[in-house]
Amino acid sequence: MTTPVLVASVLPADFAELGRDVTAIEQATVDRVQWDVMDGRFVPNLTFGPDVIAACRDRVTIGFEAHLMVEDPDPMLPRWVEAGCEIVIVHAEACRHLHRTLSRIRELGARAGVALNPATPLDEVVNVLDITDLLLIMTVNPGFGGQDYLASMEFKIAAARAEIDRRGLEIELEVDGGIGPHTIAGAAAAGADVFCAGSALFAGPNMTDRANALRAAARQTNGRLVPR
Repeated sequence: MTTPVLVASVLPADFAELGRDVTAIEQATVDRVQWDVMDGRFVPNLTFGPDVIAACRDRVTIGFEAHLMVEDPDPMLPRWVEAGCEIVIVHAEACRHLHRTLSRIRELGARAGVALNPATPLDEVVNVLDITDLLLIMTVNPGFGGQDYLASMEFKIAAARAEIDRRGLEIELEVDGGIGPHTIAGAAAAGADVFCAGSALFAGPNMTDRANALRAAARQTNGRLVPR
């Protein structure tokens, strides 16, 4: 496989020291930062807004992606881009007019991402893949960190990879939820090339070693799954 792209979720970070922790993420050679934006309605948790992200933007040079776990993301789309997020990810389940929302993200100058919850079939996004830069397959139910990886999602990952390759699309295929040294290889074997990890990166003093271990584990695949 190509070099795995590693994304750090800030959900396990110390919210009182976000600037410090974002700097530590960059120093650990992680490729970019994911901001888990939750509104307490689409998911049963509440995190932070664009001003918090903007306050951390000048601390690092690595990319930011906003994972919007919110109802009706459209009105605030410009705010996340203005805060410094190069990628804005919305949930298919939260968008009334998904094609319009993804198009708007691109108009704002960001890359457009779409996420699917575990229970949502891939069919929900096949008709917007042509305007999608990143497809995120959730491997837990969104809302909280530290959940167990749902290996059953690997068939959805494999089906997504097959569709992307069949159509010759330039789309990053990301997975998020329960990604760690013992689960990342399964997601990689299914065809994911971007891996978002939270607890696995923050659980200990040496984030660089943990990032290297995750990338090494992602490369230890024995071929890809065949989608159902």
